Amino acid sequence: MRHLATYLLLKLGGNENPSASDVTTALSSVGVEADEGRLSTLLKDLEGKDVETLIEEGSKLLATFGGGGGGGGGAAAAAAPSAAGAGAEKEKKKEEKEEEEADLGGAMDMFGGGDGY
Repeated sequence: MRHLATYLLLKLGGNENPSASDVTTALSSVGVEADEGRLSTLLKDLEGKDVETLIEEGSKLLATFGGGGGGGGGAAAAAAPSAAGAGAEKEKKKEEKEEEEADLGGAMDMFGGGDGY
């Protein structure tokens, strides 16, 4: 894919017929090593063909694939908690936080911090 992308960029830049050397030089200028086997196969496949026509034909083929599912539907909104449930939920979160703080204090002790920090 990198070879084709580089070839197309060279064409876009005005090089009517990029050679293997042109593609290799462009790739190496950004620190990418060219695969000579794949590059020669690509150039052989493109030899004598108009790239713009190939892109146009390929675009028509892509259109026949159709679209995907488009992603799933949105999640339903969560129900608002009741007033009684909200108080219980706050208490539960407070207890969990206290437990976490207690656990962190003990873990910090093993590094020599007597006060947990």
